Amino acid sequence: MKKVLTGLQPSGELTLGNYIGAIRQILKYQEEYESFIFVADMHAITVPQDPIKLRENIRSLLAIYLACGVDPKKNTIFLQSENVYHANVSWILECLTPYGELGRMTQFKDKKEKNANFGAGLLTYPVLMASDILLYDIDYVPVGRDQKQHVELARNIAERVNKKYGDIFKVPEPLIPTEGAKIADLVDPTKKMSKSSENPKGVIYLLDDERIIRKKIMSATTDSETRVVFDPENKPGISNLINIYTSLSNLSIKDIEEKYKDSNYGSFKSDVADIIINTLIPIQERYYKLLENNEIDKILDEGLKKTSTIAKEKYESLKEKVGLHR
Repeated sequence: MKKVLTGLQPSGELTLGNYIGAIRQILKYQEEYESFIFVADMHAITVPQDPIKLRENIRSLLAIYLACGVDPKKNTIFLQSENVYHANVSWILECLTPYGELGRMTQFKDKKEKNANFGAGLLTYPVLMASDILLYDIDYVPVGRDQKQHVELARNIAERVNKKYGDIFKVPEPLIPTEGAKIADLVDPTKKMSKSSENPKGVIYLLDDERIIRKKIMSATTDSETRVVFDPENKPGISNLINIYTSLSNLSIKDIEEKYKDSNYGSFKSDVADIIINTLIPIQERYYKLLENNEIDKILDEGLKKTSTIAKEKYESLKEKVGLHR
């Protein structure tokens, strides 16, 4: 079976857009591939972090993914910082990666322009990302188009090392997710729903309670008409609500248009709120139960045991090839 690896950044609350666009892709992959999922906590510290908040975010992130249906029996789940071979392999690969190659990384250039005072990790973390991938002979790495460059760097590093020292690494391929419904901000439907939005009223967070969800949906920006019709250009607000509805139900856009052809926006919005609440309440119940017991620790212990065995073998092979042995 082909292998796929997904890294999760432990930062901020996850949104309904994250659930529809990303988490459900992971649920699909766990049925099709041998799946590795890790929390990229070492990547998180390339920017300043509050230690207590970071620790809370890591646990919360794992709980929410598990509550959404990520199955520990179908995924190897682990914490990046607990597996020492990621950093060890990264150092060797950093020494084999030209500075210019890292300086050309788009995200580094963007962040450098915004912040002149940054740590060296901001430059070198793409090599750590390559190590995350190459340690496990991964076939596919799911990434958005803006992250494709990181997988290309991992491919370049793998090919360079293989050419110099023999076949050590499998050369991975990016897996660009199938374009699903893009969930927009509820206040400004011309923008993507984002956890970093300036206006929280435009965002449904996965842990929002029922009252808040209903209030946000009922006050969502629409238009002066009353027709429930999918028209992203002229009716972006109502089209966004239709996207949410179809994503969380077994109804197509045409089905929804037909169902609400004689309805007003108020009754349609109320039904959209209902379907979101019915989706998220069971997730929230599982989430809080996970935080109350030690299941997450057991899952991480098992993941660490498995990945350490695999990663150690790869590290020892690379270490010997480059001459770091007695």
